[in-house]
Amino acid sequence: EVITFSEADYEGVRLPHDDPVVVTLLVELFTMKRILIDSGSSADILYKHAFDQLRIPAEQLKPVKTPLVGFTGETTHPLGSINLSVVAGTAPCQTQVEMT
Repeated sequence: EVITFSEADYEGVRLPHDDPVVVTLLVELFTMKRILIDSGSSADILYKHAFDQLRIPAEQLKPVKTPLVGFTGETTHPLGSINLSVVAGTAPCQTQVEMT
């Protein structure tokens, strides 16, 4: 389904802008707020604090050997990867996907 924005959505926005897109999603039946959508990123990152709050056992993480490199060149080694159910939108206009 196509997502469109009207003139009303621009209320309070100074143009031109480069504001990030931040959304709220349902992740594994928990409402997760302030999710940054970065269409230029090739990784979906969940910080450890948020992962801990989902109360998923760390044993469910699959090992990852490839480090992540940030824009400033710093290297971070992920704790692992996991598939999580993510729901966007509200019924009847919603979608559920599994993300790694």
